[in-house]
Amino acid sequence: MVKYTQTLDLTFSALSDPTRREILEQLSDGTTRVTDLAAPHRMSLPAVSKHLKVLETAGLITRTRVGREHRIQVDPTPILKARDWISMHAQVWQHQFDKLDSYLEQAQKDLAGAKKNGESNEQQG
Repeated sequence: MVKYTQTLDLTFSALSDPTRREILEQLSDGTTRVTDLAAPHRMSLPAVSKHLKVLETAGLITRTRVGREHRIQVDPTPILKARDWISMHAQVWQHQFDKLDSYLEQAQKDLAGAKKNGESNEQQG
């Protein structure tokens, strides 16, 4: 359970930065060179490399070296695990919201009935 939590923490932390999310979007087309990933961003190559290191540590990308070039590729496994975690918790919360909704509907009916009974008692008195 601890390892699973650590994996989720790394995934969500890596995804919290817009630049890293953009890099992952760039990689959706397939394997890309680091220099190609850096091109659309207004930052130095070392700064992009730091973002790549965070993504790599989270397991969101893999790096392959071909000669002097580093090729980067997405590994969807951590995102799929995060999706499963979110889905599981969404189901739990949806059930809680459904119960709350039923309770509030009943409370409104009870309140409306009490008001109606109060008005009837006033008219009789």
